Amino acid sequence: MTQETPQLWKDTYEASTPEELLAAYGKWAHLYDRDTLEVMGYVGPQVAADMLDVHLPATDSRVLDAGCGTGLVGEILNQLGYEHVDAMDFSADMLSEAEKKAVYRRLYREDMNGRLNLPDNSYDATICVGTFTFAHVGPHAFDELVRITRPGGHICFTIRDGAYQQYGYRRKMLGLEAARHWQLQELREEDYLVKENVTAKFCTYQVLTG
Repeated sequence: MTQETPQLWKDTYEASTPEELLAAYGKWAHLYDRDTLEVMGYVGPQVAADMLDVHLPATDSRVLDAGCGTGLVGEILNQLGYEHVDAMDFSADMLSEAEKKAVYRRLYREDMNGRLNLPDNSYDATICVGTFTFAHVGPHAFDELVRITRPGGHICFTIRDGAYQQYGYRRKMLGLEAARHWQLQELREEDYLVKENVTAKFCTYQVLTG
């Protein structure tokens, strides 16, 4: 971290309860884009969207941006030509910022640490950037992403460096693959927050069974 790293960003990673996490994002929502893009060099949304674009060339596909935050991923997907993108986040304040970008069909407030109020096989692809990390959403959420993404569809997500092994994400990913629920298409480590020297795992899986 540098001295310029916003304190509110630190607060989101030090939250010990869902209430603390929501409070941190509530304070940060209106400054989030400026702080992450300009101060921290946040390239995660661009890298992940480009990865999904390789595996999902049909721009009329139904896509869910899970943990959408302020809509940075949705904005890029819109630029890439995707026309049917929905958004989901736990923070009403972040969703409000995302709605202003006018790139989503529908927006849902959902807690990804529980069962989602979405039908099975709802989407051709799900993308999730910045959510599988410290003090946010645990690896059990992969089960729900598999459930709501149709067989043959794709799930593209990031995992912050340091959390990949420590929080059980890798173990869960391998378990779902062994159970034939999904199959790895691509996994690589890339820059995530360039100005903070932070990397992340960028992963794409194809769903085999819901």
